[in-house]
Amino acid sequence: MAPRSPRMNQQLREQSRERILTAALEVFAEHGYENATISQVTAQAGVSRGLISYYFHTKQDLLEAILEQWLDGLLHLFDDLGADSSADTLLAAVIDRTLAGAAATLGTQRLVLCLMVQPGTREVYARVEHRRADAMATFEDRLRDVFAVRGASDPAVEEVLLRSLLEGVMFKLAVYEDTYPLDAIRTRLYDIYRLGTPPPLPLPDHDFSAGQRLRAPRHDGQAGSIQRLR
Repeated sequence: MAPRSPRMNQQLREQSRERILTAALEVFAEHGYENATISQVTAQAGVSRGLISYYFHTKQDLLEAILEQWLDGLLHLFDDLGADSSADTLLAAVIDRTLAGAAATLGTQRLVLCLMVQPGTREVYARVEHRRADAMATFEDRLRDVFAVRGASDPAVEEVLLRSLLEGVMFKLAVYEDTYPLDAIRTRLYDIYRLGTPPPLPLPDHDFSAGQRLRAPRHDGQAGSIQRLR
């Protein structure tokens, strides 16, 4: 058998690292970060304890890697959009990619939302955020430039407001996965920012009209979904 090339070895290392992170996310989501153990991650990933230790020395290192991966995904929303893209195109892309990403990674969203507010893990999130300070500032400035081009009187406030709206949507989607009208909310965001009719995007959606409410699923398996007023 021919020896593996350096590129192949690198790919295998990346695959192993990603498998470990995926397993850690699943274990943290199921048991909570404080209660989860490295042994549970090892079993979930189907790898040796030594392999996990090769990439991550502690459980906190695993957590920081998950948070960094999540934050990097948000900070690269603009990456493949050309410098000549219109402000409306960039704004629509931020909305669409944020919502589509949230829908595709609900487990990660739930975990991150918990970590951001829990006293025991907020400092870890703050440390990761600090390490990405330059990239975050670049992303924020570009988003502020978008609002400046669109004529906003205070682009900085508009940037914060948009992120607050999107993070609120992500939170509601994480809580009400089976009932949240994500596609309708996307259409409403397009209306708010005068972006026209949104192009088709495969998002989960649920009928939501007068007399209906968001309800979380009940633990006994019965529908706790959108219910009509009687």
